[in-house]
Order: sequence, then C-alpha cells, then structure tokens
Amino acid sequence: MQTAVAQEITVEADKPGAAIRPTMWGIFFEDINMAADGGLYAELVKNRSFEFNNPLMGWTEHSSVPGNGNILVLNRGAENPDNPRFIRVTHYTDGEYGLSNEGFRGMGIKQGETYHFSIWDRPAAPVALRLELQNPNGQPIGSARLLLNPSTDWKRDTISFTATVTEAKARLYIGFEGQGVVDLDMISLFPQHTWKQRPGGLRADLVQLLADMHPGFIRFPGGCIVEGRDLTNRYQWKKTVGRVEDRKLIMNRWNVEFAHRSTPDYFQSFGLGFFEYFQLAEDIGAEPLPILNCGMACQFNTAEVVPIPDIDPYIQDALDLIEFANGDTSTKWGGLRAAMGHPAPFHLKMMGVGNEQWGPQYVERYKVFTRAIKARYPDIRLVNSTGPDPNGEKFDFLNDTLRKLHADILDEHYYRNPGWFLQNATRYDHYDRNGPKIFAGEYAAQSDKVVSVNNRSNWQCALAEAAFMTGLERNADIVQMASYAPLFAHVDGWQWTPDLIWFDNLRSYGTADYYVQKLFANNKGTAVLPLTRQGSPLTGQDGLYGSACIDSAAREIVIKLVNTTAQPQSLNIRLDGVRKVSSPARAFLLSAARLDAVNTLDNPTAISPVGTSIPSQGKKLASTLAPYTFSVIRIKI
Repeated sequence: MQTAVAQEITVEADKPGAAIRPTMWGIFFEDINMAADGGLYAELVKNRSFEFNNPLMGWTEHSSVPGNGNILVLNRGAENPDNPRFIRVTHYTDGEYGLSNEGFRGMGIKQGETYHFSIWDRPAAPVALRLELQNPNGQPIGSARLLLNPSTDWKRDTISFTATVTEAKARLYIGFEGQGVVDLDMISLFPQHTWKQRPGGLRADLVQLLADMHPGFIRFPGGCIVEGRDLTNRYQWKKTVGRVEDRKLIMNRWNVEFAHRSTPDYFQSFGLGFFEYFQLAEDIGAEPLPILNCGMACQFNTAEVVPIPDIDPYIQDALDLIEFANGDTSTKWGGLRAAMGHPAPFHLKMMGVGNEQWGPQYVERYKVFTRAIKARYPDIRLVNSTGPDPNGEKFDFLNDTLRKLHADILDEHYYRNPGWFLQNATRYDHYDRNGPKIFAGEYAAQSDKVVSVNNRSNWQCALAEAAFMTGLERNADIVQMASYAPLFAHVDGWQWTPDLIWFDNLRSYGTADYYVQKLFANNKGTAVLPLTRQGSPLTGQDGLYGSACIDSAAREIVIKLVNTTAQPQSLNIRLDGVRKVSSPARAFLLSAARLDAVNTLDNPTAISPVGTSIPSQGKKLASTLAPYTFSVIRIKI
C-alpha cells in the first residue's frame, strides 16, 4: 500500500494579524425546548401561581370521600393585575383531600438532596399541610408537615425536607389537615443545590456546562421569544425584574408554534428574568448581550408593527435597560438593580435592536432606535438584524442598507445542511474590512432540514461546523462574535432540533456540536496567525480546513485542523518565526466512528475530546489527521 505524501502546512508565528476579541465565541439563550421553566430555572412546580390559560393545568385534585373538599379559582385583577389568580381551598371533613403537581414532565428528585418548599397563604383557621414527594406510584420519597396559622393578610411560609430516593418522574403532593378555608398562591419547590446555592436559583449542572465553555458573551432572551407571535406576546424586560411573585406570566410563543409539537403547558413565569440573565453572564465571565423588541412582532406570524409615532415606549425600554445595567444606584433603574442585590453595575457594552426582522419597516425603526440610544449612550454598540437567511432578497436589502447607514454589528443567521457550511468557510474572506462587524448570531448544521423533527446533533453536522468556524476565526477582524443556536432542549419537551445541550429532569449532556464550540472557545487565542498550504489559506483543499492563532498569555501557538474526508491525511506543520518549539505539543482530538454518531443521556461523552501529544523536530511537527476529525494543537514557544 502506497503511503500518502505528507502535505506541508506553514504557520507564520511572527506575523500576528487581527486581534481575536474575548467575545469571539459565545452562547445564545432562548426559552425554547423548555430551556427556562423546566430547564435552567430550577423551580420544580409547574403553574405555581395558577396563571396558565387553564388555571389548574399541572394540578390534580385528590379526594378519598366525594365532596369533602373543593377548589375555587379567584381573580383579583384590579388589586394585583400582574398576579391576579389564586385558589381558595375548602376542606369540609377529615377525609383525605389534597392536590398534586406534576412538575415539568415530572420532577427530578435526588436522594439526599434538601428541597425548599414555600407558599403564599391566607388561612381563615389553622391548617396543616402534609407535603410529600411521591414516585409515579404515589409512594412517599420525602415528606414534611407545615402548619399555616390564621391571617387576614397574605404571608409566606416555608419548610425544607430531604428526599430519600432518586426519581426522575416524581410529583409534589399537598394534603390538607383540619377543616376550614385557606387561600393559596405561589406554591414553589426548589432544590438546595442550585448554581452557587442561590435560593430560587438556576439548575447547577446546566450552568456548569455553560461555564465550562468559557463563553465570551451570552445573548438573551432570544430569539423569536423577543418578538412574540404578536406584540402583546413580546418579551418585556421590565416585567421580568423585581420580586419574583410580582412578575407577570405570559404564554410562551412556542406553545402554539408547531402543530406537530404542540406544547399547551409552555408558559414563561419569568423567574428567570433580566436580572438573572445579567447575573448569569457575570458568573460565567461572559459579556451580556440583551436583545430588545423594536416594535415588530414575528414576521413569520402576525408581522404586527407599532407605528413610528407610537414607538417611544419601546425606545424608552432600551434606554432604561442601559440604566438598569449600568446606572448609578441613585437612578430609578440602577436603584432597582441595587435593591435586587447587585449595587455594582453589570457593565453592559452592547445591545440588540430587534431579532430576526427584515424589510424597510425594520430599517425605519433601526434609525430611530440608533439615533436615540447613541445620543445618550454613544459607546453602546448595537447589533442589527440581516433577516432569517444568509442570502437572498431580504438579506441583500438589509446588508446593503445597513452598511450604508454605518451600522455597528450585523447579525447573520445560517441554518443550512452540512455541505453549506463546508462551502462557506471562505464566506468572510472578501468582506469589506472597513464595514460593519459581523455577529454570526445563530447557526447550526441541519442533518435533515430546518424545522424537521428528524434533525440530529450528529458528528457530520458538528464536523462541518468546525470547518466553517475556522473561517470565522481566520476573519476575526470582521467576525467578532459567534454562537450556535438553540442552546438547550428537554428530551420530553422540545420544539426544535438540533440543539447544543440536551437534558432530562436529572441528567444533561453536551452534543458533538457542544464539544466543537467548547474547543474553539477554550482555545481562542489573542491574534490570528497565517496558516497556509502552498501559499493559500486552508479552506477545504483536499477536504482540509484550518486556522491558527497565538495565545499571548500562555505563549502558545494554537492550530485548529479539520479533516472532512474518509482518508487519513499526513501533515508536516512548519512554524516560521519561532526560535524553538518545546516538545511535545499538546493536542485535543474530536472524532467519531460514524458520521451519524451522537451523544446521548446514557452515553454523554461518546464524542468528546481526547488529549494526546505530538513530538516536534526542530520547528516542525509531523501529524496524521485521522478521517473525519477535528484537532486542536497547542505548541509552547
């Protein structure tokens, strides 16, 4: 068998080019696929304040004697428009009577974990609640008894108890002891071990997966969630801050988006709101990138718009958000931030105007938003939409128009097949170097087609994304941010595939795409270095893709190489402009036995990086890239 001739690859270590911004590789969060309630937000009770369209959705009444108790749903809209409903429970006899809550496709309960129960109540007489965590057969796996004393005013009572068994599909049962009437609202249950042990906080394993990526930014809260199906359904950040019990729940627009994935119990409680997003960004060392509605609902749905003469409240929301994030505590919104526990500013530097809008009506709104924001906050950089596609009439119009208007950052989206990603590794090689910067705001290779239930986060898709990302890195002077989308998906409650991270009520895992993103983000370097073969960048010749950068802090050269072929490829990597190479180089290899291979809950790291080393010879490294592999090589200089 004839051995293939090794290809010569050159890295010019003494010719650093464009700086790679710390924000280069980030994450995109949207409340789709149960990413917030039932996902990142660790609340276990669904419809805790009875504000769903069906007020008792998620709740089941239990009675051992017919007629020994009842529930009345009351509405105090005039008194409390943001949280109008509560329930009045009447227990007539001593027979068993109670309510259970099913959670979000069940409740994930862990043996030995402490759970914190809280409830807002107004009892007319003493009432005791028998609290039980139950398995699907109704057997207790943790219990407590909470006495509610009579009160004419609403009060919050709490108790904690420990689970005795691990169960992925548990429920919460509340039994009523004693006869009488009690008003109840905001019935809540959280695990003790949230992220950073914050009461009412975030699910720790999911945040850890994000923190491990070391993202440069986090975009929130979406996505189409920003627009809403109509403007009444849009995301309004001011309704997501302040006391949790005062935040106004709305229907999640993904509740009714796809007939084939109907999710009638999908709402937004906003327990995960803008304060928590900013706090999360700070926790994981990421720049916050909030996206605000620009007076336009989703153009795929109603395409409802606010007339320009009526746009001022939307602009004021943008100005007030900057004050909330950065303002002094003496200001109205900076004071609210401080009252919520964060007197220091969040150091907001950028903001998105609209999500995936297009057409002249978007340009019209872009102009008035930009004029108002820049007049008061000239240093805030604005991210602007180029529509839902990377080409075509909508894209061409916005790309041309926004460039003429000297927009700061253009947000490009690409949901395409793996072949598109391979063919577009050179997309930015010929962009105007003096024009707006690019945010690759949403991208994911589709194994089937967009919106297909058959899309899989397989190795072929991840490998194509890695090849494409070498082109983003090579053009870091133009592309300053990039993020895969969507981020999260619950295995029992998803609407869209593929996704970066999957989870059930107890477990979670990163897909092959996740590990590609993580390898880029953990090895981003500080400046681009020329990497060439026969004088040209490595952009798919013989199925090879590559980029290189220098990590000045670590004094290392970082090389990323992708072999998209079924054949091994031998390389001689020559390092020009270095005095010596410390041997051996460190390498991280990502591969799979099959292109359709995927990670799963039961085998979460089937496709994950494997560390190895590569010996050097003077200023050269000899490496053979196995078929269908993504390699990161770090060389100390």
